[in-house]
Amino acid sequence: MSSKLTRFEKARIIGARALQLSMGAKPLIEVNEPLDPIDIATLELKKGIIPLDIKK
Repeated sequence: MSSKLTRFEKARIIGARALQLSMGAKPLIEVNEPLDPIDIATLELKKGIIPLDIKK
């Protein structure tokens, strides 16, 4: 089975993390400029540091 995420899984993960960020969770990346929670979540996913467990 492939470990690559589908676009639907990526959307779900980014959405869940963006909700956490919008509710006050601290970003796990350095944010120097005002960014939308979705943008922060996307950057966290690209760096592989999103704090969510993914079960397939």
